[in-house]
Amino acid sequence: MDVHERLEIEDLYAAYVECLDDGALDGWPELFTDECLYKVIPRENYERGLPLAVMLCESKAMLRDRVEALRRTSVYAPRALRHLVSSLRVQPGAAGVIGVRANYAVLQTLVDETTQVFNAGRYIDQLVRQDGRLKFKEKLCVFDSILVPGSLIYPI
Repeated sequence: MDVHERLEIEDLYAAYVECLDDGALDGWPELFTDECLYKVIPRENYERGLPLAVMLCESKAMLRDRVEALRRTSVYAPRALRHLVSSLRVQPGAAGVIGVRANYAVLQTLVDETTQVFNAGRYIDQLVRQDGRLKFKEKLCVFDSILVPGSLIYPI
């Protein structure tokens, strides 16, 4: 892997968190392939091979539905989110698939409260090149706690 490809991977992750943190949710599904997998899953379930996830989307169309649901039906207190991503480990795989693991922490600030750690864990991802750009084919957000935040409405 050359430096250019490494920078392209880092740019994809920066675009991912920018969409979520800045509320530009329409751009979020565009970072994925049409046939993709997006899961938010507790670490215990992931490690035991249990399929139950707290959020599951199996295509870009389902990601778009998630965004539409956030806009139209969800009622929640206004908040600011800040995703911190670190320790990217890149492992080129077979057939053009690039495996990436990274740590993440999501900070949440409600308008009248102090900032709190909302969620933390690791991303276990598969990237592929589509139309000349890297995109997520699979994104697993494996969170460390067995407790699910009651306000898990946004993607991680």
